[in-house]
Amino acid sequence: MRILITGKNGQVGTELSRLYQSRGDVILTGRDECDLSSEQSIKDTVGRVKPTVIINAGAYTAVDQAEKEPGLCFAINAHAPRVLAQEAARLGALLIHYSTDYVFNGEKAQPYLESDPINPVNVYGESKAAGEAAIAEATTRYLVLRTSWVYGAHGKNFLRTMLRLGAERPELRVVDDQLGAPTSAAAIASATARLVEQSLSQSLSSAPGIYHMTAAGSTSWCGFARAIFDAGVLSTQPRVQPISSADYPTPARRPANSVLSNDKFAHAFGFRLPTWQQQLNEVLSGMQVETVMRTN
Repeated sequence: MRILITGKNGQVGTELSRLYQSRGDVILTGRDECDLSSEQSIKDTVGRVKPTVIINAGAYTAVDQAEKEPGLCFAINAHAPRVLAQEAARLGALLIHYSTDYVFNGEKAQPYLESDPINPVNVYGESKAAGEAAIAEATTRYLVLRTSWVYGAHGKNFLRTMLRLGAERPELRVVDDQLGAPTSAAAIASATARLVEQSLSQSLSSAPGIYHMTAAGSTSWCGFARAIFDAGVLSTQPRVQPISSADYPTPARRPANSVLSNDKFAHAFGFRLPTWQQQLNEVLSGMQVETVMRTN
């Protein structure tokens, strides 16, 4: 088996790199080795590695900036997955790709199912939806894993931003009318590795498709922020005031409800990700908070 991982420097890619760093049969690539905005770079990399599993952890994730750069966003989130899927099909490889809750408009009152119609409300969501469709058209051996509110000890994310701002300000105003499941990059990487191992011991040919893979439970951004500070990792705890999305306008619209049902995933693969609270505790327990505040 040979595993090719793209996006090694991203949030999920960093955690995958940590898991696989001692494996000689795993090839980790970043932009310098495999530029996802270049079709030729992708083909050259896959042709050289000849993987049996491709994990596409690379993505354009700057949701607000995507409104200004739709071309680049679609190149990385839609066209690159198509090329990867075509190359995977040529080699008979399994493609594992990450998608997002942002393919939905957030108007449903209950958790979203994989069978629910998609209706993105921003460019980022549109690009990820296009990537999903491109993969399904190009190959039959694929897993598209929709996740949500990804954060971790590395990269730009809500957790690191809250820790920095919480150390600087006595009060923070955080959106309280958007619901989701904060999912750690470490949990995503660990679950992905488990899926790869399953692919070695049994055929996934009967279960290709889209699966929701998020933390169990849900909260708002405000609830997530309060949980971060309630963990007591800062010497002083700021007050967290709830506000509405209208009070914090952003270039890209966000779904009000981003909660995804994980039942299909659990039935197919036999496990679920831990709760968002458990994941948060695990991430915080392994972080050097003072270093994060200096480098954020």
